[in-house]
Amino acid sequence: MSGPDSEDSSGTAPGGRHSGSSGGLTAAELIARSRAARAAGESQPQSRSARRAAAEAAEAAIPAENDPVPRVEGVAENVTAEIPVLEDVPILRHLSLVDPPIAMVDEPALLPPRARGGRNLPAAIAVGLGLGVLILATLFLYRPSFVVLLTVAAVLGGFEMVGAVSTVEARPSLVPLLVGGVAMDVAAWFRGPDGMVGVLMLTVIGLIVWRLADGAAGYLRDVAAGTLVALYVPFLAGFAALLAHPHDGAARVVIFILAVVCSDTGGYAVGAVIGRHPMAPTVSPKKSWEGFVGSIAASAGCGVLMMIFTFHHEWWKGVAYGVAIAFTATLGDLGESMIKRDLGLKDMGKLLPGHGGIMDRLDSLLPCAAVAYLLLSAFVPV
Repeated sequence: MSGPDSEDSSGTAPGGRHSGSSGGLTAAELIARSRAARAAGESQPQSRSARRAAAEAAEAAIPAENDPVPRVEGVAENVTAEIPVLEDVPILRHLSLVDPPIAMVDEPALLPPRARGGRNLPAAIAVGLGLGVLILATLFLYRPSFVVLLTVAAVLGGFEMVGAVSTVEARPSLVPLLVGGVAMDVAAWFRGPDGMVGVLMLTVIGLIVWRLADGAAGYLRDVAAGTLVALYVPFLAGFAALLAHPHDGAARVVIFILAVVCSDTGGYAVGAVIGRHPMAPTVSPKKSWEGFVGSIAASAGCGVLMMIFTFHHEWWKGVAYGVAIAFTATLGDLGESMIKRDLGLKDMGKLLPGHGGIMDRLDSLLPCAAVAYLLLSAFVPV
């Protein structure tokens, strides 16, 4: 039996709300299908023309295989920027650590200890002790051998001075200097002060005459440089030979060298600790007035001890002797520093490790030899 109640209960009547093209789908199913269709429409063009435009745009974005330099359209019209393609460039996939090269900065723990002035202190001490032993051996074993050692040192010092002044285009005549330098020290031993001065005059004359053969260009400069070398090195070294000649010559040379060493050591020690006021900053910046006081005190103390216990003379003579040596040693050091600065040199040579050249050790000793000879001749007559 049929009636209105049976049609409403089935929900599938031909004229019902869910009939037609829906094919009998419920409302929830229709909503889910519409959402899926909308999502597919957003992700993919619906028309063929839209799909073709998207494909052409994708192909334009991919560079051709045979075109190494793709073009990118700029913002302005007809403006393009060329972007080079780097071919065969390896891709770094990992970072690897390699051993660093040899360190360019010196490690203090691996370097030999150096003195304040940049010197190799152990080498300087070893060379100083070796020279001291050699001098004492020649003095106390056979004194004429000391003159031989002195002459060799003067010749080497003369070579260094000639090489140093050559940096300012001075060319002293080497033959008169060598012959005259050896003759000066030998004459000091055998003929005394008069013989030494006479050989000096002959050496200067030899420099003047020998240089004539080279022409007028630089004549005065070369002769003046040769005279300076002759006076500074072999002539002043001859006073050490005069000191060694008397019967107590070994003691005179020892007190002379010890006073100079004490002056240098005292000045260095005091200046390194409390040195604050430079003595001559333009010539030797590391020399201070405090160090100079230390030089005087150390040299005077050495002079007093040597004068009392070695020569048995008054203590004040030792003070005067030590003060004079300290003054002369300081002036000699400053004088050689002035010469090196004028020539643009740090050291006169490299013969002595830790010291420089022979002249870097004789700078204080040479002028002090003349002062020591004069004072000891007055205080302690032979």
